[in-house]
Amino acid sequence: MAGNQAFNFTLRGIKMAKAKDGNYSWLWLALVFVGAAIIFSIALPAGHAAQEEPAQQASYPIDSNAVTTLDRVVLPVPVPSTSPKLPPEAISNFSQYGYGKWEYGRGLGFEKRLDLMPSAYNGTSATGAARLLNFFTMTDIHLTDKESPAEAVYYGYKWGVISGYSPAMLYTTHMLDAAIQTVNSLHKENPFDFGISLGDDINSAQYNELRWFIDVLDGKNIIPDSGARDDPVPGPLNDYQDEYRAAGLDKSIPWYQALGNHDHFWMGMFTPDSYVKDAMAGNASLDIGNIFTSPLGIKSRGFYMGAIDGRTPYGDIVGAGPVGNFPSAPVVPSDPDRRFLSKNEWMAEFFNTTSKPAGHGFTQAGVADGFACYSFEPNSSLPVKVIVLDDTQGEDDTDGNSGHGSIDQKRYDWLVKELDAGQAEGKLMIIAAHIPIGIELDSSGLGALMTWSEYAAVSDTALLAKLHTYPNLILLVAGHRHFNTVTALKSPDASRPELGFWEVETASLREFPQQFRTFEIVRNSDNTISIFATDIDPAAKEGSPAALSRSYAIAAHQIFNDSKTNMPSGAYNVELVKQLTPEMQAKIKNYGTPLGK
Repeated sequence: MAGNQAFNFTLRGIKMAKAKDGNYSWLWLALVFVGAAIIFSIALPAGHAAQEEPAQQASYPIDSNAVTTLDRVVLPVPVPSTSPKLPPEAISNFSQYGYGKWEYGRGLGFEKRLDLMPSAYNGTSATGAARLLNFFTMTDIHLTDKESPAEAVYYGYKWGVISGYSPAMLYTTHMLDAAIQTVNSLHKENPFDFGISLGDDINSAQYNELRWFIDVLDGKNIIPDSGARDDPVPGPLNDYQDEYRAAGLDKSIPWYQALGNHDHFWMGMFTPDSYVKDAMAGNASLDIGNIFTSPLGIKSRGFYMGAIDGRTPYGDIVGAGPVGNFPSAPVVPSDPDRRFLSKNEWMAEFFNTTSKPAGHGFTQAGVADGFACYSFEPNSSLPVKVIVLDDTQGEDDTDGNSGHGSIDQKRYDWLVKELDAGQAEGKLMIIAAHIPIGIELDSSGLGALMTWSEYAAVSDTALLAKLHTYPNLILLVAGHRHFNTVTALKSPDASRPELGFWEVETASLREFPQQFRTFEIVRNSDNTISIFATDIDPAAKEGSPAALSRSYAIAAHQIFNDSKTNMPSGAYNVELVKQLTPEMQAKIKNYGTPLGK
């Protein structure tokens, strides 16, 4: 029965229920409305269950022109040479002196990379034949409770550590919301099979930070405030503390999750002791020393870390500095939701969600064991397998800091089993992990904190050698370094080019260039495959919190002189060609959606 027929039926029932004296029979009315409810549910078209509520309008809609960096790029405008050198916390002066300004530039095309192919191959005769898979990655979002007394704000603005303090901290949830809305817009034009966060969703393993992340993707109301409720600019939707409605990821897109070091270590570097945990949920500014140089690590003392004063329009820093400068410990309003999450607790929270799939890849057995590895097949009609690997250090696998890459024997054995199965079953394989493998790193400064752990059960050299034995491994996606970088991990045997694979890193959504990536895997007419990796700038609407986030991130980049690849836009769009074995070429030749349809 159609919806308007059901409506007419209900009206007739109400008329019949009316007694001669003008009153209604309550029994008749009850029966009529129950029947009408059943009819309405039957009349609804498939995919629109009666219990589903209609999507609510996001409080901060994005620019209607959601495009990729193929169309245009964001270019920072250089700071005038006559401007003074500003500290990163001088937010109120950014505009006056030309910090954080940007403009649009021409889009970047795809650079075609043949690094893994035989030297005689030029690809000129091959054309795209069919689309196999389309997905997106986000990483290093670093949602930050800026008012927490245990964030390392002092390290950031005094010692030049951008991960400790950036003015973009004020708007981390807002930029994520804009990115998700941009995904939804792109999904309407070219549907995604899935999305995955590659870790470091949050900055310091706090419960409230993780809830913000999941709730933004679920499309909930977000209160990006902690401690006391603040309203630095009176009125709704006009400052970084105001409650707002997130759009939420399109419910037809399943999203998955990988574990990052910031997700289960304090500041991504240390397993917190009881002293640090108490400070996180307490009200006194954390007193800690130079964790980068002191042999005492987090047991060192000497500096109050301070916090952002959420009552101020520009997020002034309070309570930070040498301990000797204060008569007593500075205090801020406490918040029990700032509590530290163990790896098990962090994983378990992904089952408290309204989007799909439940757990977002994690299993209840994995939660119980703290085992954050799993695999999935994004499309049952395609021979493709995604292996999600936890390659962060374990709580008992630390060497002074926990930002290194590492896997223990259990994770290695699991990985080999998954790869063996995928190869035997004739499936193309993608590994998703937080920390990249087999790359050259600067051994000084922060680069030294991102190397592979010398205490890992399996060295990165041994791991890479093992990965090179699987010709069906086509791609490894990672984050961690905040770069848009592509590495060709070539076959060790020139006569077997199919043993090589690509590694693609994605930039941070908190620090410039604040981008995420899309990946479209295409079968070519010669049965090679091409991986089209495209960087995306969230479609920040002028005057929105996301636009302010972009401005502040650019200012921080200019002030910290933060080195990035592919400047000035930070974007790098590539077509990555991969050779397959004769067996896989024969298998996939009839798979995929023909291009142009």
